[in-house]
Amino acid sequence: MANFVQWFNDDKLAKLDKISAALVKSSITHLYFESIHPFEDGNGRIGRALAEYALSHTLKAPVLLSLSKIIEKDKKQYYTVLKSTQRDLDITNWIIYFSKIIFQAQIEAKQLIEFTVKKMKYFDRFKDQLNERQLKVIQRMFDAGVEGFAGGMTAKKHRAITKASKATATRDLLYLADIKALEPQGGSRSTRYEFAL
Repeated sequence: MANFVQWFNDDKLAKLDKISAALVKSSITHLYFESIHPFEDGNGRIGRALAEYALSHTLKAPVLLSLSKIIEKDKKQYYTVLKSTQRDLDITNWIIYFSKIIFQAQIEAKQLIEFTVKKMKYFDRFKDQLNERQLKVIQRMFDAGVEGFAGGMTAKKHRAITKASKATATRDLLYLADIKALEPQGGSRSTRYEFAL
């Protein structure tokens, strides 16, 4: 750990441009810490936090991203690349892999921020026009996040969420379409509603 801290505080990556230095330092920081594995528990969380700190520290600016979320999506590949790198002194593939993780985390963070802004604008625009049921349905759709509400909102899903009658659910959805809060997709019995963002 003393060697790790000394390496971290050394500025040997200064000859690289700021972005490259941040990617390389973050990648090596995570690999180095995970290879030392100094604690009984929590090494993964601390290693990811150190990688994020290395990015911010090297860029001299805060970064908004979640490496954990991206790594979690394909943990098997993460462990495969990590174990392979730990058996070899060539860390090039690790740096390439981890840099891709960082870029993907930045893309997802940007999408989340844009989604959150759209959500706030949406509620600012429609909050005074929604009854309690409609608000509950809209909030449930937003809870699905950036990925979107699977299959759109239907009268059947509305009823499951609000316990309203079929007629009330249909009327609510038609009203939301009428005020342009939702857009109808499909037709007749298979009509589903998506956000009009």
